[in-house]
Amino acid sequence: MLDKPDSASSNFNGNGHHEAQLPTELINELSSESLTFVESLYTSYLESPASVSQEWQDYFARFPAKVTRSQKLSFGPSFKRHTMFNPPGKQKREGSERQTMKIADRQERLDQLIRNYRVRGHILASLDPLGKQRATPAELMPEFYDFSEKDYDRVFSTSSFGGPSQRTLREMIQWLRNTYCRSIGAQFMHIDSLHVRKWLQTRMESTANFLKFERPEAIRILRRLTDSVVFEEFIQKKYVGLKSFSLEGAESLIPLLDLAVEKAGEQGVDEIVFGMAHRGRLNVLTNIMGKKPREIFREYEDSVPEISVGRGDVKYHLGYSSDWMTESGHNVHLTLCFNPSHLEFVNPVAMGRMRAKQDRWENIDRTKGIVLLIHGDAAFAGEGVVQESLNLSELKGYRTGGTIHVIVNNQIGFTTDPAQSRSSTYATDVAKMLQIPIFHVNGEDPEAVAQVVRLAMDFRKEFHRDVVIDMYCYRRRGHNEGDEPSFTQPQMYNTIAKRPSVRDSFLQRMLERKSVTQEDGDRLREESISHLEAELAAARVENYPHTVELPAGIWAGYRGGDELPADQVDTGVPEENLVNLLLKQAEVPEGFTPHKKIQRLLNIRKEMASGERKLDWGTAEGLAFASLLTEGYRIRVSGQDAQRGTFSHRHSVIHDVKTGKKYTPLKHLVEGQGKFEVVNSPLSEAGVLGFDYGYSLDCPDGLIIWEAQFGDFCNAAQVIIDQFIVSAEDKWQRYSGIVLLLPHGFEGQGPEHSSARYERFLQMAAESNIQIAVPTTPDQFFHLLRRQVIRKWRKPLVVMTPKSLLRHRDAVSSFSSMNSGSFFKVIADPSDIDPSQVKRILLCAGKIYYDLNEHRKQAERDDVAIVRMEQLYPVPTEELEKALAPYPEGTPVYWVQEEPENMGSWRFIYCQFKGNVFGRHPLKGVYRAASASPATGSGRSHQFEQEMLISESFRKEE
Repeated sequence: MLDKPDSASSNFNGNGHHEAQLPTELINELSSESLTFVESLYTSYLESPASVSQEWQDYFARFPAKVTRSQKLSFGPSFKRHTMFNPPGKQKREGSERQTMKIADRQERLDQLIRNYRVRGHILASLDPLGKQRATPAELMPEFYDFSEKDYDRVFSTSSFGGPSQRTLREMIQWLRNTYCRSIGAQFMHIDSLHVRKWLQTRMESTANFLKFERPEAIRILRRLTDSVVFEEFIQKKYVGLKSFSLEGAESLIPLLDLAVEKAGEQGVDEIVFGMAHRGRLNVLTNIMGKKPREIFREYEDSVPEISVGRGDVKYHLGYSSDWMTESGHNVHLTLCFNPSHLEFVNPVAMGRMRAKQDRWENIDRTKGIVLLIHGDAAFAGEGVVQESLNLSELKGYRTGGTIHVIVNNQIGFTTDPAQSRSSTYATDVAKMLQIPIFHVNGEDPEAVAQVVRLAMDFRKEFHRDVVIDMYCYRRRGHNEGDEPSFTQPQMYNTIAKRPSVRDSFLQRMLERKSVTQEDGDRLREESISHLEAELAAARVENYPHTVELPAGIWAGYRGGDELPADQVDTGVPEENLVNLLLKQAEVPEGFTPHKKIQRLLNIRKEMASGERKLDWGTAEGLAFASLLTEGYRIRVSGQDAQRGTFSHRHSVIHDVKTGKKYTPLKHLVEGQGKFEVVNSPLSEAGVLGFDYGYSLDCPDGLIIWEAQFGDFCNAAQVIIDQFIVSAEDKWQRYSGIVLLLPHGFEGQGPEHSSARYERFLQMAAESNIQIAVPTTPDQFFHLLRRQVIRKWRKPLVVMTPKSLLRHRDAVSSFSSMNSGSFFKVIADPSDIDPSQVKRILLCAGKIYYDLNEHRKQAERDDVAIVRMEQLYPVPTEELEKALAPYPEGTPVYWVQEEPENMGSWRFIYCQFKGNVFGRHPLKGVYRAASASPATGSGRSHQFEQEMLISESFRKEE
């Protein structure tokens, strides 16, 4: 391939490197990759001649001895400048060139084979414990690259591959198959970063992706597998027919988690937050989380039904927390999140919890805590919230430093085969949207599982990114213990019935290697059985203590339950403080150039501070935020366009029009203030609300807000609302102060942008589980937000926020209304009309008040009173009774709403008072006609309907 250089055929380039010149015919044969390859070989040869094959040693030996590492040959652009070179010894040289070209060609074909094993080797991996294999792709067969049998013992350079620098083709293919086609299939070549791919290649290829157990490790894995298998067998025998969602067939999950926790401890991780569905949950609770089996057995016994009337959850949905002391002496706190049957919706909740913890620790590099999520294969491929959660992983406002995803791949979903449940090859293919590796592993090979766990944990530590472990296994029983799986998968379950447990197959393998003895296996099994028998006996004692979990740790001092009089707190702020805080929000750094309209807004804020203008909604919100921050509270606001605000009322982040730099005034109020974070979320509702709800679970002393772009967008997060926000206290005794800001109001903007559908929240309102408010003035919103944080009563808060009222001339407030007092749940009629002359009382909530009040003024109707319910739930009974007390008994109360009769508050209000308010006032309603859709799409029709609504509200009594 290369002729021996002489004085006529070589020179030194400007860098002092020797340039070898090649004839035209050779240049035409070589690709740029081949030239680079030859140069790399020569560099290796200069370092160590033995690092390249004998053929290349013989060839490179012909170059001048004076060429050193500092003057290495460059096979570069100079080739094209010397294509006419024709040195002596042409015939000998041409033979040498042909031989060299053959060597380079063979090497290039091998490099292509190596690359395709890295890309496609996972297809040949032995992943399925049930033995199903896929056809070998042509590009993984040596014949595809024109290799024949005589090439198998030919020596090639393998210095770019892990392990020895020279190997025969036969050895190389075996090494490739060991690395990429044994019990581990790796997908990583979709990652753009060469550095990341090289890191993964080196880690896998240097060891052939194999971790061999020594006796201590073998005993540990065997113990974990034994505990896992025996627990499932014990449950099946003692509680025949009762649901447990057995882990049988996937018992390797327990040693996998064990190794993950141990590795986390070695890496200095202080806490792991787990999220998982119900499959195998009881096993994880017992063997990883440390929940005593007696507690689980007691839940099975269910012998004291009166303590769970109307509350609690099934045993395989419950969460748990514990501390784990690793063998390295590091304590790791473990938290398993509670989980509803909506399988994957716990994912963003767990991520939000970890983000809150990291923020509290001020762990900016996100290294002290890890989220570990356990998925089912069908759910991972099928649930959209999975994609939403993956998308959050690398966003600044939601990053946690990388989540470990473990898919317990049963190869079946309920009764559905993969061919019917996904369009992709793997259940994990959605994860290829990220720049992360996906490791498929045979769950019946614990050594491979161990290798993958350590590799995954090290990858997460090195690159702070997510990583996926797809553990292939099977489900020995049906979806639950009452199912008969052979109804729908007879062949699969015929195969499963003949298989030994993963524990028994692992024990046999270790026995063959003499890593453990049969006595070890028998002893571990007997110990596990004896332990469970003792726990069962303890669970069945008559005086078994029933304990009530009280808020502890960061939640100590907070409470749920019913609202008490003591929960009414003064939320006022001195006017001097408010003025200073408003001026701070009107400042920008010197040399900073805001948009001209933003500058006008800043000037208006200054006018408000000086008393020249009343305070609008956005200003009141900013003052609530600023006052809380100066008192040391943390605030997090997230949602679509949350920084600016959908309706341009917030502008919490200001952009320099010249430089693009950003400035957030609320971060620059006083020294030592609370942390303020406002995040523009991705176009996602369920994932983001789940994340922020999770954040609120570990931040009781902060104001955590999710804002919908329009109120109705909350319907895309309904699972988070139904299964977590409104029911978590009742099901799991978990409190949250999450705030939902839902823009609401009928303004002729069509069905989707009128209603936040708050009838749904009212329908779910019971046992003081949530707060639902419809404030009508800026000062009310100010007090409402401050009340949410200052008082210790922790309940989710749903606020129907305005759109047109953001700039309504009458929806304004003064500093004086914010100086003292608190949020008014009910606002009595502020007019000076004589109560004794009132013929009807209009009771309403939200924006409709302004339309009603305007009409009353214009019509000069002194016989109509207007009372506002600013809080709909918990129903402010005392406050409402006080507001209605001045009016004569028998005066009718009309509930007036913009929404159709079957939406909004009407049916809730009617149900509360049964047609008569406090036995003094007949109750009637004014509303749009019942409708399948919230509102008309016609602006003129809306106005026509609105006029009819107002007219009906003021119709004189007959």
